[in-house]
Amino acid sequence: MMEPTQSEMNILFNGKSHDLGGDMGVPMKMLPEEDHNGTQTIRFDDPDGGLENEEFLPSEDGKKPIRFTDFEGKTSFGMSVFNLGNAIMGSGILGLAYAMANTGILLFLFLLTAVAALSSYSVHLLLKSSGIVGIRAYEQLGYRAFGTPGKMAAGIAITLQNIGAMSSYLYIVKSELPLVIQAFLKADPNSDLWYLNGNYLVIMVSAGVILPLALMKQLGYLGYTSGFSLSCMVFFLSAVIYKKFQIPCPFEEYSVNSTAAHLSLNVSSHGNEYTNNLVHEDDDSRCSPGLFTINSQTAYTIPILAFAFVCHPEVLPIYTELRNPTQKKMQKVSNISILVMYTMYFLAALFGYLTFYDNVEPELLHTYNRIDPYDTLILCVRVAVLTAVTLTVPIVLFPVRRAIQQMAFPTQSFNWLRHIAIAIILLTIINMLVIFAPNILGIFGIIGATSAPCLIFIFPAVFYIRIVPKDEEPMTSIPKILAVCFTALGVSFMVMSLSFIIIDWTTGGGHAAGGH
Repeated sequence: MMEPTQSEMNILFNGKSHDLGGDMGVPMKMLPEEDHNGTQTIRFDDPDGGLENEEFLPSEDGKKPIRFTDFEGKTSFGMSVFNLGNAIMGSGILGLAYAMANTGILLFLFLLTAVAALSSYSVHLLLKSSGIVGIRAYEQLGYRAFGTPGKMAAGIAITLQNIGAMSSYLYIVKSELPLVIQAFLKADPNSDLWYLNGNYLVIMVSAGVILPLALMKQLGYLGYTSGFSLSCMVFFLSAVIYKKFQIPCPFEEYSVNSTAAHLSLNVSSHGNEYTNNLVHEDDDSRCSPGLFTINSQTAYTIPILAFAFVCHPEVLPIYTELRNPTQKKMQKVSNISILVMYTMYFLAALFGYLTFYDNVEPELLHTYNRIDPYDTLILCVRVAVLTAVTLTVPIVLFPVRRAIQQMAFPTQSFNWLRHIAIAIILLTIINMLVIFAPNILGIFGIIGATSAPCLIFIFPAVFYIRIVPKDEEPMTSIPKILAVCFTALGVSFMVMSLSFIIIDWTTGGGHAAGGH
């Protein structure tokens, strides 16, 4: 066994100072190590960690490199579930009713179940690879599998994917928050009031809410804000279910020519006003659900659903901070988070679709605006969604900062100045993109279609194939064959997603969306 570096002395493999208190009931492996005085101490490793006590590569001088262990593992099981659930939950939930309208209930349920199961399997591959080599950083798994190119590929994919996600969240803040303030204050939409300017608002939200949360040393501390964020989305889901039984089908549209905060039943001749009745044809056919639907928009459902479960860059950081971590425990955290999001996704899509049927819009809340833009409940729901989106940004920022540190400062210990500087620079860049790049969502559509399949499908599978020893699992073994099939699925998904987006752009469809 090679001599450990001083930074590893008396530290568990996840960077947590040794504490016997919570571990006495679990059988442990004890490995002797020498401290800097030459005396031997005992290091305790969890039994489910497999070979996590072993280093993955020796350095050139024959000593082990420093593991990337910025944070101590102090986060409880429940807080870890909140954090991972919040990482999974994105603004994509607003588009799932539209996805169901273009697939039908049964096909949507099948696709949602398949993507959730594949996402859970992908997390299993990551955790298994992490357990073999004792690493809990996505980028270092890439380094272990393919050297520096693997680390850089993983780091770049995480950076692009999460910057795209954060940009899409802040773009929602920029576009939606002024409308919410305007509705609550009954302000003139054509006024030049500063608090109705989305550019000012997104900067204020970034500086006043996101930055302080992003400066926390431990991701685990955000478990409280993650829990609140998830409660906001539960409120959104409850309102969608409630409105299903309040809105008739076909519904009558609000007269946008009127600024009164009530439903106008008069038909106006205003140029951009909707008609009073949505349809004059067979109402029964327009208000009956489809169980299995195939149309020109059905193909977009698969990328939408796949992106809705992107959480893999956050899995290993959350694993690192989990109290008394084991692979089995972290897999349970992941499964519970995915199951909760799976349930919320399906219910939001189902009741949103059953409210508007084929008339549901790609952004569900916009459809409610067509009935009454001043509806108090829907306004509160929009505030809740904005809150949830805002509180998700710090969770998504942590893996980006971790990736940057892995690529630029892989052997350096935690430094507050660098920790703060990276967060400020990232938020500054993202704010500039949101303010000055009006087509940012289209740009990150391409990035999302490439980085998301890599992070969900391709990287976990190829890392697993390369890292798990052949004498333990030969290439002809079932786990390795499944991993190869998983890689092929990811490549196919990437090609398909890129094809859909390019076709959409060339035909002027404008449905490409990036992020989460």
